[in-house]
Amino acid sequence: MARIVGIDLPRDKRIEAGLQYILGIGPTRAKEVLQKTGVNPDARVRDLTDEEVSRLTSFITNTYKVEGDLRREVTGNIKRLMDINSYRGQRHKRGLPVRGQRTHTNGRTRKGPRGATVKKK
Repeated sequence: MARIVGIDLPRDKRIEAGLQYILGIGPTRAKEVLQKTGVNPDARVRDLTDEEVSRLTSFITNTYKVEGDLRREVTGNIKRLMDINSYRGQRHKRGLPVRGQRTHTNGRTRKGPRGATVKKK
């Protein structure tokens, strides 16, 4: 099992799909990483050599902000918005949708389940 940037990649997937299990790497970035490191995108994760894994790991850590660093940055950005009491920060604090969605009828994902309904006799 290949371990890159602290993430165990699934053994049976193609390396192009397996890299996407790392936070901060999507389809486009995965293709770019494989092209620049010279790893075959059709190869399975289990077929990678130790040298290829080390090449991928060093390229990703030196080039991109991924996993823990990325999570810390995103959390810090949200905390900053809440600290300066911006509109978006207030929405984060209250657990409401942040990006302008309507909440009159929708927004259950952010607002949570409905309160107990009143029973009729």
